[in-house]
Amino acid sequence: MTAPELRAYQRDVIANFDARVSAGCRRIIAVAPTGAGKTVIGANIIKKYVDAYKDVLVLAHRREIITQTSAKLFANDISHGIIQAGFQGRPLERVQVASIQTLHRRAIYSDKFELPRADLLVIDECHHSPARTYRKIIESYRNAIVLGLTATPCRGDGRGLGGIFEAIIECPQVPELIELGYLVKTRVYAPVDPDLRGIRTQAGDYVETQLAERMDRPKLVGDIVTHWHKYGERRKTVCFAVSVNHSIHIRDEFIKSGVRAEHIDGSTPKPERDATLSRLESGEVELVTNCMVLSEGWDMPEVGCCILARPTKKMGLYRQMIGRVLRPAEGKPDAIILDHSGAVYRHGFAEDRVEWTLDPERRAESPTHGARGDYGASRLIECTQCGAIRVAGEACPHCGFLPARPPRYVPFVDGELGLVDAKRRAKIDPTDPSVRARWHAMLAHIGEERGYKPGWVAHKYKERFGTWPAYGAKPLPQTPSPEVRSWVRSRMIAYAKRVGVA
Repeated sequence: MTAPELRAYQRDVIANFDARVSAGCRRIIAVAPTGAGKTVIGANIIKKYVDAYKDVLVLAHRREIITQTSAKLFANDISHGIIQAGFQGRPLERVQVASIQTLHRRAIYSDKFELPRADLLVIDECHHSPARTYRKIIESYRNAIVLGLTATPCRGDGRGLGGIFEAIIECPQVPELIELGYLVKTRVYAPVDPDLRGIRTQAGDYVETQLAERMDRPKLVGDIVTHWHKYGERRKTVCFAVSVNHSIHIRDEFIKSGVRAEHIDGSTPKPERDATLSRLESGEVELVTNCMVLSEGWDMPEVGCCILARPTKKMGLYRQMIGRVLRPAEGKPDAIILDHSGAVYRHGFAEDRVEWTLDPERRAESPTHGARGDYGASRLIECTQCGAIRVAGEACPHCGFLPARPPRYVPFVDGELGLVDAKRRAKIDPTDPSVRARWHAMLAHIGEERGYKPGWVAHKYKERFGTWPAYGAKPLPQTPSPEVRSWVRSRMIAYAKRVGVA
């Protein structure tokens, strides 16, 4: 493998890093979206240290990242040793690539292994650096320059990595990389927004056991298979599941439908895992399901479809998963995202810019998605022509469809006129019995179509009018107006936020 020629922005990041170090900055994060070449940037910085006869230690938490880093170092003619079980050590090399688990166990936990010298400490996927194992090793290199590499520089809860790092250097974000041809645009289908009410949160995300129980149900798994056949174009596909059993269930249902599918998880032996991914690359396998194995450190540009069957509150994890399919390949016009997790409504599109922060008291934010309103539900809608998710009021970026603006709904009462305010909405009298009767009938229709009990209708009636409906009243369901549907949606969103679902 030969070293690729540096892109202009990669050269800028390296120059910026050198300038920050010269100015006295000691701990720096280089942020590069998946596919931007963060390992290439890291390898070139390492080479400059080696050429200056300085020592370098690279930390990574997965075997795939270690082998990927090793390949990039060899491409830059950098000799190195690997500290991990199964590799023959080369302790005299200036550069050492270490498994964080192996190094911590040997040098920190047992004190039977001397930490390698390092003038530069490189931490790949440095969003994991708040973990105790990383902190212990970072503290052991107080005089070293620390370079963190990641696509998502935030903790699990979205907060900044300040206290560990002092500065952020950013590559261009996803929209710019798409324009430059280094990534492909996405086409998102979100046929299901799962009901996650009642699932507890722990360490910034849903409790996995409860989440797996909610998501691993025959109908939901069946929907995943059905919609892949409808929208997936039989592209090479990676599917992210909640648990091992969930992943196996999805694989089995795909096989039943005639799809060549396989499953891998953390306990899958490396040779077997590598063989599965090789079959996916060659086309012998069409789809691979996994549980938290392929979200980081795995590259296969030919994969053109991603199934999200794992809901997450973590924007970083969401972007890591969809980032797996953003790399360009021959004959790949875009990346198809089949979102069965509701993540696009919570976190937005891959193309949305993110404002990263070092402040541990603030969370990374997407101003574009934030402007769409609570949970994104008020602005992200399904295109009626192609089924892809688009922004309300804007042309579909995939098929170009933009419906003509419909006439605004104006509530009315036969024989009466309503006063229209400055926002062109008719003011109606909520004490009017006919108004209450119509609302009651329309709420009954919504309750019936959603399978809610009559008590839900009564409670929503009371929220709207302040009193309970007449005892024993059973209205004939009436097709809801846009006003009523909008009001119900706003109440459901407000409730979800109160209980911590939105």
